[in-house]
Amino acid sequence: MPHPSTPWTSEPLAALSRIGRRYRAPALPESLGAAEARGPSTALAVAIERARAALAGGLAPEPAVRRLFLDTLARLIREAMRPIKDQDDASFAAGGDPAFQAMVLRHRSAIVREYASLGAHTERDRRAVRAAVNALAHPAKTQRRPPGAMRDALSALHAAAQAGDWARVSEVATGLGAHAEVQADVQADATLRSGLARLAEDAALTRLRRLEALSSEALVGRYRALWARQGPVAGTEPAAARGAGAQRRGDAVEAQAAAAFAVLVERLNLGDARPRYRLATSLRVPPSFPGDAQRAKSEWDVALLRRHARAGASRGDDVDVDVDVDVDVDVDVDDAWDVLLLVEAKASPDAATTDLPRLLRGLRLLAQADVDTVYTFATHEGELRLHGASLGALPTEEADLARAVLYCCNGPEERAPRLLNAASRMQLLSAEASLDFAAMVEDGAAVDPSLLLPVWQLLLEAPAFTSVLRQYVTLKAVRELMVHPDDLLAALRA
Repeated sequence: MPHPSTPWTSEPLAALSRIGRRYRAPALPESLGAAEARGPSTALAVAIERARAALAGGLAPEPAVRRLFLDTLARLIREAMRPIKDQDDASFAAGGDPAFQAMVLRHRSAIVREYASLGAHTERDRRAVRAAVNALAHPAKTQRRPPGAMRDALSALHAAAQAGDWARVSEVATGLGAHAEVQADVQADATLRSGLARLAEDAALTRLRRLEALSSEALVGRYRALWARQGPVAGTEPAAARGAGAQRRGDAVEAQAAAAFAVLVERLNLGDARPRYRLATSLRVPPSFPGDAQRAKSEWDVALLRRHARAGASRGDDVDVDVDVDVDVDVDVDDAWDVLLLVEAKASPDAATTDLPRLLRGLRLLAQADVDTVYTFATHEGELRLHGASLGALPTEEADLARAVLYCCNGPEERAPRLLNAASRMQLLSAEASLDFAAMVEDGAAVDPSLLLPVWQLLLEAPAFTSVLRQYVTLKAVRELMVHPDDLLAALRA
């Protein structure tokens, strides 16, 4: 039988090799001059790819490539630092990049850096302080106290915490013990006394009060206004609504992909008394699976499976295999399945590019499977047992993905796909030398692109910039794996 991880060698699956690829990445301009004429993002993508190709060949990039990189990165920074247009202005799109300008402001201002650092812990600190207040002044506890100053003070403490008035929380917590009308009650209640003391000195409350104080600073106000242009703040209702919309789009393309592959499965099973192929959706890796699952994809949208048949065993024979704790020791080969193809559904082509590193980690996790073990996976259709041999044979390198992975997307076909992806652009812009360059641009200084040489060196040498150096290679690979559900159906009809 064909190797379980090479579905395109099997005639029943040959239709997949004929699927149109409407999302393919375009070729790069052939000359540096042509690249420069198409704008800084395209020129930067060309310079990066020329540098990668030179290094891959054991050569140093040409001086002209380095010059193009520096000049176009400088141009990109200047464009990003243009004044932000009002959103009601018809020329709003021609304005600068608010996210980058916020980064530059944080780079320049110690106050903004402190605010941003404290803001990273805000939700955790809020939960901690509210939990501490609830332990002392939850309404259910407060109402059991007799009416009077003590009950009123504890109610005020709880209300301040719920409202996020951290200065008031601190004021009430420190003032209760000194309040003449409640002092005796506080002194008599050791639990309340120690709880108020801990709350008054709580590090989380101190951070929240400092964050509250910094919010009135002019530079912080400007920083917040810049970030507000990126969309709703996390944790707010608008952010939740945006997330729900994205979830609906994701669910829709996943259902569309599953429906298209269901047609393929039906075709593959024609004439078989017992279906040899099946589809699984929401294939979830068991927690006990071997290997490092950190930051790896642990749920696969769609999986195309074929009944496992060990070489030399006729269908229906019982084959003894080693199994994990969730599986019977004697496993009928017809009860185990091989993975032929894993499909990930994405609502936009760009989403797949950012997903690729996690997808590769997920494949490397699956490849840790023991070849003689059957593993139990949860799916929307119920539990399924997958043979470790097919999992262990899955591709684990970017260049080899086409034999067992597809991305399915129903987003519109792009007339001119971006050749420099957003993540690479932002990583280049957020390098320290880029931020220093931007600060000088903002001050109106005449800045030479040669000041960006440290970014060029990072691109060539720093492991953290490997994804940037390979960004066009990755773009091509991902787009080659991407199909539209309609194109799959068209291939099947053909």
